[in-house]
Amino acid sequence: MSERQDDERLEELREQKMEELQDRTEGQSGEAQEAAQQQAEAQKNAVLRQHLTDEARKRLNTVKMSKPQFGEQVERQVVTLARSGRLQGKIDDEKMKQLLQELKPDSKSFDIQRR
Repeated sequence: MSERQDDERLEELREQKMEELQDRTEGQSGEAQEAAQQQAEAQKNAVLRQHLTDEARKRLNTVKMSKPQFGEQVERQVVTLARSGRLQGKIDDEKMKQLLQELKPDSKSFDIQRR
């Protein structure tokens, strides 16, 4: 019986070691992924700083506070335009208003009729 207990204990130790190794590799890949996300965010912010005036950045930040998904969409659009070379000069407040108006989803109205 003691040999059987030894085998069970050995199997438990192997399972624990495998779990530890899996946790370590998941932790390392998570850290690398987080670092890559931070770097991408820093690059995006640098592009935005380069191509937006202070007023336009303030307006975009205000939009992001009230509608985070829409703000992210506008940021992605500005970065895409900047990287493709379609931006001449900086986007000022008036151009930002136009861009927000163009990208704003159409408001859907519902007419509810009661019978």
